[in-house]
Amino acid sequence: EITEKLEEVLMIWIKQIRRVLVESEQMRREADDIGPSAELEHWKSRMLSFNSLLDEIKSSRVKKIISILQAARSKILKQWKELDGNITIAANEAKDNVRYLYTLDKFFGLLAKASPATMMEHVPSLMNTVCMIYCTSPYYNTSECMTSLLLKITNQMINTCKTYLCEG
Repeated sequence: EITEKLEEVLMIWIKQIRRVLVESEQMRREADDIGPSAELEHWKSRMLSFNSLLDEIKSSRVKKIISILQAARSKILKQWKELDGNITIAANEAKDNVRYLYTLDKFFGLLAKASPATMMEHVPSLMNTVCMIYCTSPYYNTSECMTSLLLKITNQMINTCKTYLCEG
């Protein structure tokens, strides 16, 4: 009877975690003119979410329940282990993407505050850094991620030029 109750609890957790994973994979709705700092903020938020989920999974309360179900040879643990692995992958991806996007952070402020002429001085090193991310990141090197990032960089450059023209 205890095993059944614990399996019910674990099934509820599994459904909730699956929902979080599905939501994290859905397309983001963003404004058309959003800048690149939003990309870093997105991954930071995702990293915090998955890290707190991992902390909860590693809590002593959850470990006790898993231990009891292992002793009872519960069949539900296969699903749990798969989800645990998926959460770990998602957390690692978010952490890695934050680490790589932080290398661009210094450029984001420069792009937002520069004049069009001084902005162009930073473009080569910005593009070299983007290239480095594409070549070395195990997660962020997809065409989807790169397209999103380059679009946001372009948006920032356009917004900065518009501001410059309106002030001039």
